Amino acid sequence: MIDRRIYTLLALVQSGSYTKTAQMLNMTQPAVSHQVKQLEQDYNIKLFYSDKKELKLTAEGAILIKYARRAVAIAHSAQQAIEDNKRSVERFSIGITPTATEYLLPQVMAMYCNEHPRTHINIATDSINNIYNRMKAYELDLAIVEGVIPDANYTSVLLDTDYMCLAVSPRHRFAKRKSVSMEEMKHERFILRSAGAGTRELFEDYLKRHGDTLDNFNIIIEIDNVTTIKELVTLDLGITIIAHSACREDEQTGRLAVVPIENARMVREINMVHHKDFNHPEILDDLRRLYNSVRY
Repeated sequence: MIDRRIYTLLALVQSGSYTKTAQMLNMTQPAVSHQVKQLEQDYNIKLFYSDKKELKLTAEGAILIKYARRAVAIAHSAQQAIEDNKRSVERFSIGITPTATEYLLPQVMAMYCNEHPRTHINIATDSINNIYNRMKAYELDLAIVEGVIPDANYTSVLLDTDYMCLAVSPRHRFAKRKSVSMEEMKHERFILRSAGAGTRELFEDYLKRHGDTLDNFNIIIEIDNVTTIKELVTLDLGITIIAHSACREDEQTGRLAVVPIENARMVREINMVHHKDFNHPEILDDLRRLYNSVRY
């Protein structure tokens, strides 16, 4: 279905080398170069800048790559759907942001699959920006994200609301406090999600609205792994701002202490996001029903 030259181009962009691409595809290097030149002639564009040191896509080349990846993803999905139909299997690829996946959603997915034995779900955990890009490339059927995807081409369905909180070790001096001010927090060691994470952006937006910035906080580690963040905080190696849903169980077991932040309200949404042409709206109702059954 897809022109083999497109696969060659995608492999070349991935490897960054004509030699490596030739080895990967069991081709000669001149054959790889010839297919790239053919694509340039077909589209009347230059795919790469003339730089001997590295392969760098031109603006037109980047556009072609974007649509090539989308075409390959759609072709793969079509082939998979045909095979699944032969075996009476329904398959969904669902992208979930890290904090959202930390609490109930994997359990909800497993419960759904138990209710629908011929269903297979592939869960991909990623940042909201990467999930958005994968949605655009049709690599994902559905996304469950902390926050929103601001694009009219997608439909968002509210699954739950959550809020950001301060989490510390039970041994930390804040653990027994009724509340803590932002100014007090600036003197502590912070362990935060990486830049671009939905919960991180929510915290940054709050600070910006109040004339403040993360530059005024002592951030010692940034990492995009919620479990690791919680473990480090449990060991009293730092404190963190985290979604309450991600640490609710840790709070209940006493591994973490959740402390209110004075005069601060950081509410976030958890949304199910899908393409306008998504053909399985019933899954949304089932997921919400199962989520509520374990959430409450």
